[in-house]
Amino acid sequence: MKIVAFTQMESNGTFAQDVPLFADAIKASGADIVIVPGTSRFKRSMPAAALRAGADIDTNVTDVTVEGETVKAQRWAYRQRILATFSRTGRPWVIVTDPALFAEISAKLGVSETKEFGAGAGDTRTTCNGVQAAGGGGESTIRPDAKLLFVAGAGWTKKQADGELHLADAASSITTFLGKSGASLGSSKSLVDMPEAAQAFNFMSHMNQVGQTGSTPRHAKGLSTCCHGEEPHVVGRRFINERRAINLDANCGWAQGKADVVYVADAFEVMKKINEMM
Repeated sequence: MKIVAFTQMESNGTFAQDVPLFADAIKASGADIVIVPGTSRFKRSMPAAALRAGADIDTNVTDVTVEGETVKAQRWAYRQRILATFSRTGRPWVIVTDPALFAEISAKLGVSETKEFGAGAGDTRTTCNGVQAAGGGGESTIRPDAKLLFVAGAGWTKKQADGELHLADAASSITTFLGKSGASLGSSKSLVDMPEAAQAFNFMSHMNQVGQTGSTPRHAKGLSTCCHGEEPHVVGRRFINERRAINLDANCGWAQGKADVVYVADAFEVMKKINEMM
């Protein structure tokens, strides 16, 4: 029975480098048993290498004994409540030991060969050349540091005075305002749940949802548009200092003491005028 030990130098390697390197070493060694210390490098890449080499593998092994042609390994299970002793018939068998016990187990088994690994061949490590963060008015619509929270409701997707839908105009009006004001975008649950809204408002997702089942942002000011001001949504704005709303319904929830100022007007017209003035 041939027992080989793998060790590593101080240098490290990447997963892409080490897997083929270790797999080729397992095949070339012709070993029945391969003993490996459980360092971060070996534990990261050895399972994939063993699979590629057609070998069996076990990790976190605390002891190995040889009785004739039978090799037995021990490993703790169930949060170190049970010490299991087991064996495998498949060969080669890669046994990854506790790093502190590797030298003791290798000496006890009397390994016939030791192979040392340095850095992997080639340079395939990913390097970071820089970080580019989205600035104000960019594609990111969730801006925790913004002074204003602009909330869009399901009313943007309803038929307007001419009896037609104006989803494209609504999307343009919202994105124009966000770009000019640098505001953070919020949404009611009813809006982000609409399939038609997902297509027209592709700049919005459930991450923008504000309310009982969404986020609770903290901005100095908040402007709600086309939203009735129901309690599940309003609760998400309880940390907004100054709350304003635009709604055609003078008896909406915002008018029941849930907003500081309510503009009874058409949000399409109001936002169009605001965008022209900015």
